[in-house]
Amino acid sequence: MSEKVLMKGNEAIAESAIRAGCKFFFGYPITPQTELAAYMAKRMPKEGGTYLQAESEIAAINMVYGAAAAGARVMTSSSSPGISLKSEGVSYIAGTDLPCLIVNIERGGPGLGSIQPSQSDYWQATRALGHGDFQMVVYAPATVQEMSDVAYNAFDVADKYRMPVMILGDGMLGQMMEPVELPEPKTELPEKPWATTGHGNKRKKNIANSLYLDAEKLARTNDERYERYEIVKANEQRAELVDCDDADIIVVAFGASSRIARSAVRAAREEGIKAGLFRPITLWPFPVDALEATKSHAKAYLSVEMNMGQMVEDVKLVVRDSAPVDFYGRAGGVIPTPVEVLDKIRQIKEGLGE
Repeated sequence: MSEKVLMKGNEAIAESAIRAGCKFFFGYPITPQTELAAYMAKRMPKEGGTYLQAESEIAAINMVYGAAAAGARVMTSSSSPGISLKSEGVSYIAGTDLPCLIVNIERGGPGLGSIQPSQSDYWQATRALGHGDFQMVVYAPATVQEMSDVAYNAFDVADKYRMPVMILGDGMLGQMMEPVELPEPKTELPEKPWATTGHGNKRKKNIANSLYLDAEKLARTNDERYERYEIVKANEQRAELVDCDDADIIVVAFGASSRIARSAVRAAREEGIKAGLFRPITLWPFPVDALEATKSHAKAYLSVEMNMGQMVEDVKLVVRDSAPVDFYGRAGGVIPTPVEVLDKIRQIKEGLGE
C-alpha cells in the first residue's frame, strides 16, 4: 500500500486528474474551488501539460471543447455561478459527443449567494446544464479519498461513452483535509480515432460539430445518443448502502450531507431505531436499482440535503407510493447537524406509530 498524503479535496481531484492523464486545464478563479486551479497551475507545467487561466468561464469551457475535440484528456473546474456561465459550452461539448471532466465545488445560491458549502446545483447537474437534450455522468463523492478516486476514473468513463462527466462536490469537501492514498499514474490511454488531429490524406477527415441543419439528421443523432445513455444507466449506477437490509427508515443523502446523515443513522441505531443510510455516488444515472430493492421492507424515507429539496424528487420517483418520503434540508450555506437529522428520524418513527 502506498503512503497516504494529507490533502485538501480540491487538491486531491487535481493530482488524481493529472495521474489519470489529464494534460490540459482551463479555468477561471472562484471560491471555494480556487485551490484546484492553483494546484494545476503549479503541477501542470512540471508534467508536460498546459494550465491556462482564461479571461472568463465562457472562454475556459470553449478551450475545453477544442482540446477534447483534438483527443486530449482535459478538464475545467468552477463553482456554482461559474458553472452557469459554462453551460452553453457544455451543451456544445455534449452535442459533439466529446469527453471531458467538469468539476463543480458548489457554493450557496442563487445568484452570487455565498461562498459557503451548498448542494443546490443538483438540478443544474442532473437536469439542465445547458440547452437541448443531453445528460452527463455526475459523481457525488463524500470524502477526500473518494474525490481522488472519482477524478482518476472519470476520464475513463468519459472516453468510454464519449460524453462529459461532472464531479459535484461542495465547499466543505473541497476545503477539508483528509489522508489520501493517491493512484499510480496511468501509462496507457485509449485510442481516439474520431479526434481532429489531422488525417494525412489516409482517412476521411474528422469534424467536431454540433450544428445540424437537417432536422431529421439531428433527431437521429439524439436518438442514438439516448440509446447510449441507456447503456450508461445499465452499467454506471453507483451507491453505498449502510444498514439498509433491515431498515425501517432509510435516510438518503449524498456528498457532504451523507457524512452528517451517517452519524445520525448511527445514533438512531444506538436508540433502537432501525435506520439505514442510502448514499448515491452517481447522481446521474441515479442508482434506481439499488433504491428500488429497499422498497420491500422500508417503511419511510428521508432525503437529507444542503438545499431546499432537489434530490428528494428523484427519491420520490423511485419510491412512489410504497412508503412516505420526507425531506430535511438547510440552504444558503448552512450545514445541517447530526442532531437535527436525528430529531427528524425520531419524528418519522413517531409518525409511523412505533
